[in-house]
Amino acid sequence: MSEVGFNGGSLSGGYLADATGAGEHQGLAIVLFTLFVSVTLAITAWAGRRRSSSVEFFAGGRLFTPMENGLAIAGDYMSAASFLGISGLIALFGYDGLLYSVGFFVAWLVVLMLVAELVRNCGRYTLADVLSARMRQRPVRIAAGTSSVVVSILYLVAQMVGASSLVGLLLGGHGAARTWTVIGVGALMVFYVSFGGMRATTWIQIVKTVLLIGGTITLTVMVLVRFHGNPNSLLHAAAANSGHGDAFLGPGLKYGGSWTSKLDFISLGLALVLGTAGLPHILSRFYTVPTARSARRSVVWAIGLIGAFYLMTIVLGFGAAAVVGSDTVRSSNEAGNTAVPLLAEILGGGAGTTGGTVLFAVVGAVAFATILAVVAGITLASSASVAHDLYATLRRRATADAAKEEGEMEEDEVRVARFAAVGIGAAAIGISLFAQDQNIAFLVGLAFAVAASANLPGLLYSLFWRRFTTRGAVWAIYGGLVPALVLVILSPVFSGRPDALFPGVDFHLFPLENPGLVSIPLGFLAGWLGTVLSPEDADAGKYAETEVRSLTGAGAA
Repeated sequence: MSEVGFNGGSLSGGYLADATGAGEHQGLAIVLFTLFVSVTLAITAWAGRRRSSSVEFFAGGRLFTPMENGLAIAGDYMSAASFLGISGLIALFGYDGLLYSVGFFVAWLVVLMLVAELVRNCGRYTLADVLSARMRQRPVRIAAGTSSVVVSILYLVAQMVGASSLVGLLLGGHGAARTWTVIGVGALMVFYVSFGGMRATTWIQIVKTVLLIGGTITLTVMVLVRFHGNPNSLLHAAAANSGHGDAFLGPGLKYGGSWTSKLDFISLGLALVLGTAGLPHILSRFYTVPTARSARRSVVWAIGLIGAFYLMTIVLGFGAAAVVGSDTVRSSNEAGNTAVPLLAEILGGGAGTTGGTVLFAVVGAVAFATILAVVAGITLASSASVAHDLYATLRRRATADAAKEEGEMEEDEVRVARFAAVGIGAAAIGISLFAQDQNIAFLVGLAFAVAASANLPGLLYSLFWRRFTTRGAVWAIYGGLVPALVLVILSPVFSGRPDALFPGVDFHLFPLENPGLVSIPLGFLAGWLGTVLSPEDADAGKYAETEVRSLTGAGAA
């Protein structure tokens, strides 16, 4: 989730590729990559031997323990750019970068307090299950399924472009190497989802979380040992080597300029804090446990792991500023994404040493493992939306033999989900190849903004507002989705700047880079307006049934 500051364009060359791109780095990195991929393929083969019912494919049979599911949720959320990007932002901007870690952690409190248990009780596999529980199925499922697929693909493209940039950097490759990396990651994600379903994806996430937490703990301990366990010494050294002095430890370096930059920070913060509760691949995790209590405990496990992780990224960020120096990090990569690999190399003994080579390669392998795992989770969530929401809704017809149709539908949904994984993978590969040199932070920020704008208003209204109607649900989804996409197209990210997606033209009308500040309120407003103007009244009986089910779990799948 969390790819802030990850700029694909600037990773293609730089300090690491020149200073540490020797054969030792490449060979060790390839061995570690191959080892992780072999383990994940073995997990997928094991999971694929089980019967592919819809419950097994989409929810792993609902047999995971809270600890296992908490590890998997944390794995879905802690992506490679959280590991690389946030630490890099702290290394470059100090206090302002630290605010990202705080925002991502606070988002989980929203998930725990508002949606985790209720979503588990009201749904089966997807977000649309909850939104349509008391509404007319067809329009709500089509709208929710469309929104979920859009969010998932945006998130997916960002991960795959990040993979191409990271592997191209670590292996000293450019152009063709990055292209084949995108294709390889896309092929792996299709294999994981098509053959292993939720069970394989969950265990891959668990393995990835253990690797990521282990690698982060190792680097954090090494940083603290270097400064004799004294955080004060670490902060003073970071400020001294940042080039900004004491201002490095206070607010304003990144978001203290114009009014638009300040509003952009508020907009991004809203998107990150609220968007997590609307991310399809996060919400689908609550269906893999047997009870709502297990879902709630899963989130508690996830919060503990995620909180510890983001605390450690703060240490790594300030450690990179103190040990490597902000100017060196910036000269390697303008967005700061090489801060952690540079820090690892120096902590291991420096360029050309065995320790530096090993630690650098391990960090690269861990980052690559996180990308593969997150890609698998997103692909499964989006393919589930295609099969369970879009395909099933369009195919379903009233028949005399409803039970027989339901059984056939479940088999068809699994089959369609496998084909959908291939189609989504192909689409993501194509877009990623086109966007290899684009800003990945923008793509992820957009995914969070769309999730917060389109998915969250309808979800909260459906759970807590008695008068909410079908028209309100549809308007809430499209009323957040469409403005979010339009505002981004009209923003300076698309045109009007040298680093825009289309630098040669200028058609931007919206001054902010992230649309959340405008599109999130519009989503809530559209949902309210659609309900008020709806010719139909809300079904009081269905609301009462949904309320009892959400609060008690009675009748939950």
